[in-house]
Amino acid sequence: KHHDYGGGGLRRRESDCVHPKLYAKEDSRHVHFMPKRVFIIHGWGGNPQEGWFPWLKKELQMRGFVVQVPSMPNPEEPKIETWVPFLSKLVGQADENTFLVGHSIGCQTIIRYLQTLPEGVKIGGAVFVAGWYNLRNLETDDEKRIAGPWVNEPRDDKKIRQAVNRAIAIFSDNDPFVIPENQKSWGKLIGAKIIVEHQKGHFSGDDGIKELPSALEAMLEIAGEKQ
Repeated sequence: KHHDYGGGGLRRRESDCVHPKLYAKEDSRHVHFMPKRVFIIHGWGGNPQEGWFPWLKKELQMRGFVVQVPSMPNPEEPKIETWVPFLSKLVGQADENTFLVGHSIGCQTIIRYLQTLPEGVKIGGAVFVAGWYNLRNLETDDEKRIAGPWVNEPRDDKKIRQAVNRAIAIFSDNDPFVIPENQKSWGKLIGAKIIVEHQKGHFSGDDGIKELPSALEAMLEIAGEKQ
């Protein structure tokens, strides 16, 4: 959503005492232990303290994931040419212990990042919340100008699909910005499993969504951690 404010008062003290769940990765003589890393990417006008991001971060940390929720550059005017390289630098070496969660334009950022990965590199999975290929109800010329490149710049959907092991896309049945037809597109183009929630709006801080169990369940599912 393009004015996702509402993070105030959501700042929580994170425990420094998290113990990352470690996974063995063997080579000829050594065993390396690799944590499962999660990056939660906020949307247009968003911030790391908004809505359900602090809750999801804490829930995943308690389960041993290493979680980052970065402040994306200039969130009031998100640009492909700044957001995608920013995410790429943040993630560093992507592998199957890398997981990405996006909200709104954060979903677009993730798929456009995935198409930049070298041939054969795959991430473990992605969760897309209120993702879109097109938008409705943009009110101003400025909003249309900012959204334009995200909607219109070509994507390599085949490469995106090959770069992610598992994907789940979560939508709301009353999202004012996401066109309902987009839901099928995420399944068709990326192979995402589709979940539709009831009356969650655009899943933003403004919508009062402070917790999002479906996103936690989705993350645990794609990471192979679901009980």
